[in-house]
Amino acid sequence: MYVSKAAYKSLEIEKIMFQFASRARSELGVFMLSRQEPFSDMDQVLKRQALIEGYRRYLSIQGNLPWSSDVASVDGLIEGASETGMMSGEELLRVRVLLHLAGRIRDSVGEVRDDFPALWTLARRVRDFSEDLERLSVLDEKGELYDGASPRLRDLRERIDELRRKIRKDCNGIINGSSSHMLQERVLSIRNGRSVLLVRQELVGRFPGILVDRSSSGNSAYMEPNCVVSLNNRMVELRQDERDEERRILRALTTGIMSRKGAVLEAQDVVGTMDMIYAISDLMDRERWTFPEMIGGTRFRLFQVRHPMLGSSAVPIDVHCGGAFRVLVITGPNTGGKTVALKTVGVSVFLAWCGLPIPAVEGSQIGEVSSLFSDIGDEQSIEQSLSTFSAHLKNVVDILEESDDRSLILLDELGAGTDPQEGAALGVALLKTFKRRGPLVMATTHHNPIKKFATTTDGVETASVDFDLSTLTPTYRLIMGIPGQSNALAIAERLGMHVEVLGEAEKVLKSGEASIETMIGELQKKTLHLDSQAASLAKERLEIEELKKAIEKDRRDLERIKRRTIMKADREAERVLEEAESQAREMLRGLEEAAKSAADRELNKHKKGVKKSKERSQVRQAVFEAKEIKERGSREIEVGDVVQVSGSGSAGEVLSMKGKRAVVLVGGLKIETDIKKLTLSDKKIRPEVSGPSISVSRPVGVPSSIMVRGMTVDEAMPLVADYLDRAVLAGYGEVTVIHGRGEGILRRKVHELCRRLPYVANFRLGENGEGGYGVTVVSFRE
Repeated sequence: MYVSKAAYKSLEIEKIMFQFASRARSELGVFMLSRQEPFSDMDQVLKRQALIEGYRRYLSIQGNLPWSSDVASVDGLIEGASETGMMSGEELLRVRVLLHLAGRIRDSVGEVRDDFPALWTLARRVRDFSEDLERLSVLDEKGELYDGASPRLRDLRERIDELRRKIRKDCNGIINGSSSHMLQERVLSIRNGRSVLLVRQELVGRFPGILVDRSSSGNSAYMEPNCVVSLNNRMVELRQDERDEERRILRALTTGIMSRKGAVLEAQDVVGTMDMIYAISDLMDRERWTFPEMIGGTRFRLFQVRHPMLGSSAVPIDVHCGGAFRVLVITGPNTGGKTVALKTVGVSVFLAWCGLPIPAVEGSQIGEVSSLFSDIGDEQSIEQSLSTFSAHLKNVVDILEESDDRSLILLDELGAGTDPQEGAALGVALLKTFKRRGPLVMATTHHNPIKKFATTTDGVETASVDFDLSTLTPTYRLIMGIPGQSNALAIAERLGMHVEVLGEAEKVLKSGEASIETMIGELQKKTLHLDSQAASLAKERLEIEELKKAIEKDRRDLERIKRRTIMKADREAERVLEEAESQAREMLRGLEEAAKSAADRELNKHKKGVKKSKERSQVRQAVFEAKEIKERGSREIEVGDVVQVSGSGSAGEVLSMKGKRAVVLVGGLKIETDIKKLTLSDKKIRPEVSGPSISVSRPVGVPSSIMVRGMTVDEAMPLVADYLDRAVLAGYGEVTVIHGRGEGILRRKVHELCRRLPYVANFRLGENGEGGYGVTVVSFRE
């Protein structure tokens, strides 16, 4: 999507992007955000959205990706090394920090690459830098070379240390000997790379040595003792050899990095992109921005959208354009929010086509927009000696030449800055031209002819910003479908304008366009009344729906009670029949053979009747159980669910699932079966009777963590309480509750619960790599 310079400036895009950049952790993230421009096609937008969503899902499941506060850009270092052929140790250390972090990010994502394909597509761009990092390991944390950076460097430094000890020994002989009274201070100093002693000024001529430097006070002098002159000479030579060897090593390391310059810069791009996504995700969490649905066609529909610069205190608006109409004219008094509405739409479309979230609620939609133009603000062109009207007119001429039928055009105060009648006529003509060409147009105006045109023309819609006449303050609500009044006379009256002046103004209006203003006022009143009625009807409809749900729930409960009563009676009847059959067998054993044969025939008849009765009872129970399962819902079975195996009356717990097979623990036995043969059950699992208990490292059926992120407090807390009870009974020492970051409400409720539970020893927020503020780690008492 192309964005004109005028639109970029009037929408204050740089300030908008600062909303993201202020949350980045490094200059790399800030730089990546500064380069963001709208994509040219929808697929790129969707890929960016998928990448950010994948990152957010990774955070909620795996915790934070690796990060280092020391990471910084290496662009300037590589550019400089291209000319000099060498980086300093500190500069190479910055490269090492970058490559090490990039490798850690790649490894972390690579471990779960199948679950996060979009994130892996980015992370896999980092090449293997293990050999480069191994070579750079000769640098310490300050960028200095270790002694073992090369055999020659080690040898030189060992010889320097040995020579330094000999010099110190010889100088200590002077410091502690008969010449010590000649010294200003009994310490060994270094001047110009040579070991010297500080001698009193009046004794310089008598001291056996060479003058090297004078003190700042002039009361003493630094002198090189004759006994260490040759040693100092050798030290200077060795120091020079050491520096030469260090430069040789640094140059070799630089050559290795420069040979992989492209890979290094690509790794930097990946790290910067990760930091950029971190900033975007943080803004989404804190400000509750969302991704719009990207749809076909040139149109948009925004719900509860706010201008980013106004923050959460701004009044959200619902606005749409495209489909039944492609021109939207917004009217109403000054300071009512018309211009803000234009800018809010422009900023939202810009952000959406950058693949970024927008300050609106879920369900908002933005379609295919090829270009974005605007004529907003009161800017006079001094350089070209143009008036305000002329400057706006020139801008509109450029828009006419450059826009197409998939453009979005934002026009503020259409027809203003010149004679009202001519300005209104020009405004109507422009809207007609744009309507014929087909782009999306949003325009604001005060002119009644333009309001009349918008109200009476097919394919053109009106909207107004609401204004409270009782307080003379704007409400900033946007009302679609109704033009707005300027309310100039009402405002003038409230501010104390003379009655005489107001009377004359009303006479002038009555001769011309008063009827239009009156019509608009009546339309607004009716619309507000209809809105109020619609809200009341919606509330009543909601209450009726709730009542219907309650009645349906009572009906299902009664039906369930009825079914279970019948099932219980069937089971009792089966028991009675089985007892009667058993008693009959006992009686047969005591009868004579002749009588026994006749009784046996009667018993067989009776058994056939009992069998049919049992079959009817079993069929009825199977039907009732099927209804019970259907009413419990049709969600997919998961590990840890209590299920019933087809053909079995016992309940079991799902231990594991792979493909279409599942392993279920039923009465102490593990059964592998087809998932299709399992149904969710609300039966309680009978505890196993066994010998001495055996603790295991990972209890069967109880996971080591629970995910309640995105749930309400009422939904989540019963699940957390039940999970903690099961986890402590299962023998866990520590478990994790994943509640997400959000506003912290769910986190605080989890912590309150942990404080009340007697078996909880302590709890804490997750550390880096554990999920941070999005998880709570709970430890149980032993």
